[in-house]
Amino acid sequence: MKTRDRILVTSLALFNEEGEAHTTTIDIANELDISPGNLYYHFKGKDQIIDELFQQYEIALSDTLRAPLEGPLSAEPGGVEDNWYYLYVVLEDMWQYRFLYHNLDDLLQRYPPVRKGFRRLLQLQRSALLAICNNLLEQAVIDTDEEQLLSLVDNMTLALTYWFSYDQLLHEPRAPQVIIHQGVLQLLTMVAPYLGDAQLNFYRDCQTIFDSMIEGR
Repeated sequence: MKTRDRILVTSLALFNEEGEAHTTTIDIANELDISPGNLYYHFKGKDQIIDELFQQYEIALSDTLRAPLEGPLSAEPGGVEDNWYYLYVVLEDMWQYRFLYHNLDDLLQRYPPVRKGFRRLLQLQRSALLAICNNLLEQAVIDTDEEQLLSLVDNMTLALTYWFSYDQLLHEPRAPQVIIHQGVLQLLTMVAPYLGDAQLNFYRDCQTIFDSMIEGR
């Protein structure tokens, strides 16, 4: 792996584990066992590293978020679970760059270019969730009016955006699969009041799986 790529991989790992605000370029260089001058040759400062990591993230997450905009995730009513499984994929993508969400407001204030890109991602995220909910409405999986639907999508977008930050503040460190599964469950909880009996059973199955994951920690 080229030194530049190693710097990005190591920076991402340190930001995720130690926090971006608590990680300096000296820390990154020490972790890589290279000189600060070598790191500076590739990146003039931490802001350039953050910018490139965010560009990677925006490309990866945007590709995932466009899926429900390009067509229904499941064309058959019997396969609507595909929409819920899709949420796992979104949260898994977000988990890979979770440092962005652990101190989001502060990070966006300090890195204006990231703020602009994050707004694009947020709008795309909301559009993806709206597309999913509209498809579920068309398939009669949920029953709601337009105003309730828009409020539901806003609440889901909010929960998705701040889930990792909320979990970090509320709990001691937990396994990624537990955090991600509960994040999906929280989103399903918002949809649950609008579901029919069949999908409510699926929601209860998700709750049972989560309970068993917690018991098995």
